[in-house]
Amino acid sequence: MEHLSATTINIQELFASAHHPKAGAIVLFCGETRDSSRGKAVSHLEYEAQESMANKMIAEILQQAIVKWNLNMAVAVHRTGKVAVSETAVVVITASPHRSESYAANRFIIDKIKHEVPIWKCEHFTDGSKEWGGNCNCRDITGDASKHVYEFEEK
Repeated sequence: MEHLSATTINIQELFASAHHPKAGAIVLFCGETRDSSRGKAVSHLEYEAQESMANKMIAEILQQAIVKWNLNMAVAVHRTGKVAVSETAVVVITASPHRSESYAANRFIIDKIKHEVPIWKCEHFTDGSKEWGGNCNCRDITGDASKHVYEFEEK
């Protein structure tokens, strides 16, 4: 499966494929482009990726989560290219027998993708300026750019 998409992510199609007879819980996370960031109005986002490495890393992250939380399935798709305000930039779906595992796995997957996968975000502002980065603000929280927030959460 390709985990990157240059076109609109079809959330309904992904969700429909997430049903599993042994799953009692399906968790859907959609990351959306919001209209403001750092006190400035956003016109759109633009994502670039090292595609082969990003696809491989997302597949590995999904497999880690499947094993760790005994998931019935896990899916993740991230946009590349221009993503308008209110459009979906990333989707993560997890299914498991019980909700706690599905929630925990979903959070793990999105955090790992956001913080480790070679996908770069450029925020384009309505004033014509733009800013690369902003995927990971863990340094502000942990005090160390190499230490991610999810590494400090209870296991």
